[in-house]
Amino acid sequence: MEVGDDGVENFVDSKDMQQQSKAFDKLTDRVEDRQLDSTRVQEAMASIYASKEADIQAARLREKELAAVKINAGDVDIIANELELDKKVAERTLREHKGDAVAAIRSLLH
Repeated sequence: MEVGDDGVENFVDSKDMQQQSKAFDKLTDRVEDRQLDSTRVQEAMASIYASKEADIQAARLREKELAAVKINAGDVDIIANELELDKKVAERTLREHKGDAVAAIRSLLH
């Protein structure tokens, strides 16, 4: 039994109170029930960091490999002028195709 604002006693159904209480509990669930294990989070972050480092290392290795490829400066000029490209793009494409001008041009045209 509850007393209302107007001073009149109101009878409240206990089932309604229980349902309201359950609904309120669902709204105010504690985070502790769903907290993540900190070690799992740290392991996941370490894995992401290691993956990022591996990608960076692979990119560095690829750049070293490309820098070691011998190319003809004349080929770079011809490709850049004929295809109206920046010389850096022409040089990189030529290096990616191991100095083969024909393969580089085909790659750029397709």
